[in-house]
Formats: sequence, C-alpha cells, structure tokens
Amino acid sequence: MGNGTSIGRVRGLGSAKEGAHHWWHQRFTAGSNLILVLWFILSIAMLPAYDHATITAWMAQTIVAVPMILLVVSTFYHFRLGLQVVIEDYQHDETRIVLLVLLNFFTIGAGAFAVFSILKVAFTTTGAAL
Repeated sequence: MGNGTSIGRVRGLGSAKEGAHHWWHQRFTAGSNLILVLWFILSIAMLPAYDHATITAWMAQTIVAVPMILLVVSTFYHFRLGLQVVIEDYQHDETRIVLLVLLNFFTIGAGAFAVFSILKVAFTTTGAAL
C-alpha cells in the first residue's frame, strides 16, 4: 500500500487529515449565504420606500436584525475559509503565517464592525411602523 494515500482518499482525510472538515464548512456557509442573501434581496424589494428613515425603521426590527447579523457572520466566515485556502495553496514561505494572521484580524475586525453597526441601528432607532 505504500504511504497509505489510497486509504486516505477513501476516508476523505487527505494528507493533512482535516480537508473534509474545512470543505464541509465552506459548503455549509455557501448554502446559508444563498438563503440569507435571497432573504435580504426579497426583503429590500418589498420595502415601500428606500429612504433613510424607512431603511433604519426596517433594520430596527428584531426579525430583520437577527438574519442580518447571521448574514454578516456567515459571509465573513465563508470569506475567511476561501482566502485561507488560497493563502495555504499559493504562499509557501514564512509569509504564509503572517498572511493568515492578518486575514484572521481583518475578518474578525470587519465582521465585528458590521455586527456592531447592525446592533447600533437596531437599538437606537425609534420604531416607526412600516
């Protein structure tokens, strides 16, 4: 059997023993992104107007703020997973670690900023009925 790569492929482990886990996370986030983006597009399309007051009143609703936060988290996690694969596949020297750390900082920072912005609108907007 040599180095055991045939049985590793059958088990779905690969040489690093963790490829299937990463692959499933990418597929799961892709599916959730699809559903949440469709929800977002349909929700925006059904609004009566697109002015600032209407959008902020819409975002202040719990039924809107929660899926928006889920969309942000899912999108940034999917972004991180995809760029991690690109960095690991094409960067082979010591800068790979630096790029992975920068990717994690950027993803967490930008995602936290987006979630904070959604929460700020949701908690500070006075509820005007749509």
